[in-house]
Amino acid sequence: MSDISIDCKGLPCPQPVLRCKETIEKDGPAKLVVVVDNDAARENVSRFLTMQGYAVQTERSGSDHIVTGQRENTAEAGTDSDECAVLAKADPKIPVSEKTLVFVPAETMGSGDDELGASLMFNFMVTLKELGDELWRIILVNGGVKLAVPGSRCFEELKKLEESGVSILVCGTCLEFFGLTDQRGVGDVTNMLDVVTSFQLATKTIRV
Repeated sequence: MSDISIDCKGLPCPQPVLRCKETIEKDGPAKLVVVVDNDAARENVSRFLTMQGYAVQTERSGSDHIVTGQRENTAEAGTDSDECAVLAKADPKIPVSEKTLVFVPAETMGSGDDELGASLMFNFMVTLKELGDELWRIILVNGGVKLAVPGSRCFEELKKLEESGVSILVCGTCLEFFGLTDQRGVGDVTNMLDVVTSFQLATKTIRV
């Protein structure tokens, strides 16, 4: 297996992660160096490479980020072509039976009045714990990423859910769009590949 470098500067989400996935599946490099030009891509690529069994280091080079993944064991561990199987093995929070995914695309619930919608969203987050062990993952996209920022009414409830073992994924592209990348206080930065895979893995999906 060879060492490979790929330039992912300027690629929109989830292209940097998909480029990494394709390279690993095709070539299985012992060392993979990925150059990206934004924080969301850096976090997404780092997370993906970690899931694939790489030890990851990042460094800054001007306005770019260099993400280096190094495999100590050069066996093919972590190159499973079935992305669902990889994610399931890499995420110990996935229950063995029911996996309920909650998809949150806005900071308010419903339409008509934003103040009412914000109250409804808070009540919803407070009540989510009643799902018990079935609650597997919460994905925040678009305006929903604002809930992951300290000061949001739902922030503390999301922290409690994460501490209880619920996986929370926050769209990196959305954080960048709203200028909130450095303010995220809960959850892991994610990309559209993770979102699609999560829908595939879930046994039940709730869209708020």
